[in-house]
Order: sequence, then C-alpha cells, then structure tokens
Amino acid sequence: MKYTFEKFKLNEKILKSLKNLEYNIPSRVQIEVIPKLLNGQNIAVKSKTGSGKTASFAIPVCENIDVEYNNIQALIVVPTRELALQVKEEISGIGRLKKVRCSAIFGKQPIKEQIAELKQRVHIVVATPGRIIDHINKGTIKLENIKYLVIDEADKMFNKGFVEQMEKILSSLPKEKTIGLFSATMSEEIKYICEKYMPNYGIINVGENEDKNNEKVKQIDDRIIKVNEQDKYIILKNLIYSENPKSIIIFCNTREKVSRLYNKMSKDGFLVRQLHADLSQEKRIFVIKDFKDLKFNVLVSSDVASRGIHIDDISLVVNYDVPYDKENYIHRIGRTGRKGSSGKAITIVDTWDEKYIEGIEEYIGYKIYEIPEIEKSKVISGKRLFDEYSKELLKEALKRKKVSKSYQKGKDTKLNSEDEVVRLYLNAGKKKKIRVLDIVGAFSNLKEIANDDIGVIEVQDLCSYVDILNYKGDLISKKYKEIPIKKKMVKVKRDMR
Repeated sequence: MKYTFEKFKLNEKILKSLKNLEYNIPSRVQIEVIPKLLNGQNIAVKSKTGSGKTASFAIPVCENIDVEYNNIQALIVVPTRELALQVKEEISGIGRLKKVRCSAIFGKQPIKEQIAELKQRVHIVVATPGRIIDHINKGTIKLENIKYLVIDEADKMFNKGFVEQMEKILSSLPKEKTIGLFSATMSEEIKYICEKYMPNYGIINVGENEDKNNEKVKQIDDRIIKVNEQDKYIILKNLIYSENPKSIIIFCNTREKVSRLYNKMSKDGFLVRQLHADLSQEKRIFVIKDFKDLKFNVLVSSDVASRGIHIDDISLVVNYDVPYDKENYIHRIGRTGRKGSSGKAITIVDTWDEKYIEGIEEYIGYKIYEIPEIEKSKVISGKRLFDEYSKELLKEALKRKKVSKSYQKGKDTKLNSEDEVVRLYLNAGKKKKIRVLDIVGAFSNLKEIANDDIGVIEVQDLCSYVDILNYKGDLISKKYKEIPIKKKMVKVKRDMR
C-alpha cells in the first residue's frame, strides 16, 4: 500500500492544494520530516537536492499557521534570493486555499517596499540572512510570535560565512519554537548550530534510493569527458546531439563565460537563454519561468542557478567548466534526477581541471568515470531529432503567446475557465491609499462573492493582486471590468503572469 498525504491528517484545504499541485505520493524525506515538524520536534535533515525537501517543511508550517492571527509565525532562512522566490512560490501554492500569506525579502530590493509589505497580513517570511538582520536592526519586523524557524541549504550559508548572522537571527527569536535545519552535507559549523540552539534535536539522514536487495542506487549518472581546451565547444555540441536531452542546463564558472557561451550557441541556432547575477531580478525570474514552461530547452548559467531552479524533469546537466567549489558540484548535478527520477550529468574536463576533479571525487566519495567515445552516427541522428524537438517547442511557445493575447482581447473566454483559484490584477495600490481591508470590502460587496471566496491579497505601490477562490474568479473577471474601491473605479482583469 502506497503512502499518501492523507496519512498525515492534514487540513482539508492543505490536502486540496496538494492535489491541485499534483502532489500525490510523498517522497521519502517528506514521510520522515512532516510528522516530526507537525509535532514540534527540532530536526537536522541531511538530504540531497531534488528530494522534495521544500514541501517537507512547507506542508507542516502551512498546516500549523493560524490564518486569523495577523503575525509572522514562521521564518524560512535561505542563502539566495532565487531560492527565496522558489520557496515562497511553493509555500504560496500549498497554503493558497487556506489563505496563508507568504512574503519573500532579500537584498537589492527596496527595503521601504519590504517594510510596507511586512505591515500587511503576513504569516510566513522567506528571507536571506543579511536582509532579515537589516529588518531586525531597524525594528521593522516582529519575530516574537515565531513558531517555526527553517534553515534551508544550511551548508551553503555557513560556507559563505553566515554563522554569525545566523546566531544573530537565532538569538532574536523566542525560545519556544520548532527548528528544522536542512542541508546536503553536515559540516562542523552546522553541528555547532544544532548543539547550541536546537534542544533535543533529531537527525534525519535521507540517502540515495535503495533497490530490493538494499543496495544503493544512484539516481544521477555523473560522468566526465576529457578534452583539449580548444575542442570544448565542439565536444559540448556533440554531447547535446548524442544525448538528445529534452532540457539541459550548462554551467560555467563566471558570468563572462556564460555570456560568451550563450552568444556562441545563439548564433548556432540553439533555443537558448542565459542566467547570471548581472541580469535584473525580474529578468532572472522570467528566464526561470520560461524554462519551466518549455519556451526554450537550453539554459546557460552561472552558479546562481545551481540551487535556485526547482524543475523536476531536466534531462541533462553539463559542467562546461569544472566547479572550483566541491559543494557546487553536488548542487549543479542535483538539478537533474529529482523526486525519484533518474538523470544524467557530464563534466567537460581539460588538463588544467584534473586536479579539481580529484578533489571532487574525494569529497563525494566515489570515482567519476569517463563516458565512452562519442559515436559520429549518434551525433548526426541526434542533431536531427534535437533540432526537430527545438522547433516544436518554438512553435508551441508562439502558439501559447497568441492564445494568451487572444484571451486578453476577450476573444477566447474559455481559457482556464475552471480554475479553482484565479489571481486578479487591480490597477490601484498603496499610492492611491488602497489597503487590504478596502479590497476585502469591495469584493465582499459583489453579490457573487462571499468572504470565504476571497483569498490572499497583495497590495503593491501601483497595483494590487487578489486570489478569488471556489471557481468564482473567472466569473468575476468576465463580469466586472471595474469595481469601486474607496469611491474610485478600479480596473479588474485576470493576472496572466
């Protein structure tokens, strides 16, 4: 008999959200972690990336949030803004029907906007260490009611020297709380934090999958291919064609190398985009979303994406450059072989890189074998198939774009007409002195809407967003082009992001 989420005796709205998200069978880490966090036990979890760990803490946190209590009740600390946005997205999806409100705060984002958002009805905050400390120092965040603290990707944070910052955060929280710490590795710094701040903590070690004979089975087939520096790009193309992946991430060590490789591949006709720290935050979010939506199938990235992309079906990872940081090797290849599926990772190695490969092998505890010589026949046949698939993706992307435009013009009223949750866009926000209560009042006055139909509301400077639940959002977006809020007519339309 298969394990199901019903076994955890969760709130019906959480179970319904999980079903809508197509979370049907919990992963091993979820089976181990969810009951313990639900029961308030401190835990340190060693689990590889792609094992479903975000949901393993998001589900119990959302379950135990009191949505009627307008205070921050959970803090999730992550090392990067990309991961903050990914975690926020997953928490928002899981908690949507229960009306759990989650906010992501990180650096290089106006702190005044964050302060205004934190004054609204926020139950969970996902934050990077530096920015949460900025708010603690300014007194602009209230943490005295925190019930849960989750430290995600702890190894990455402590490698970056965030131990002191984490101690500052931990000392600012109430003593009575539940802590969940998640990491791919367990360093001395992590053990120190556990011993000092997590009374009676338990350790959960979720390793590789095991076969029927109890022997470890690797989900990711990672290999190397040795080349001369001048042949790297030719070998890369041959690898892509011979492997014929549906989607591929190619990692380079610097943003400059990312841009150079991206330009080469664009000229050669690949359906490719680039991702690195020089891109604006908004641009990076759209690149990741488009990759998830299969608008392109080749992503060239710096290590900014080695932890920030959660996509379950990436076929192939290629390390165009060998990572200098041994832990980055684990997180790069962890973009494939996620949630129980198998994956493949290939590292291109020239003579200068061999010393780094030796260090990586020592760190991961096994030898990375070379792939056999690439057959020319596989390259030729694979190129044809890969190009055909890329053209199909491009056609589908253009078709979806036309459908979206058609819908926005009112020509296609059937698109997504049966969504249980619909996000509506309002063209008024804080600069017009609009508050959450004003939006609740305006929608409550519509005869089709009851209080239970109004979900999470987000008020920004120039606009606002509101979730309409119970399959009523499409009806509202069709019937009302404007609604009165504070005696002003405000435009309403379905959010197409």
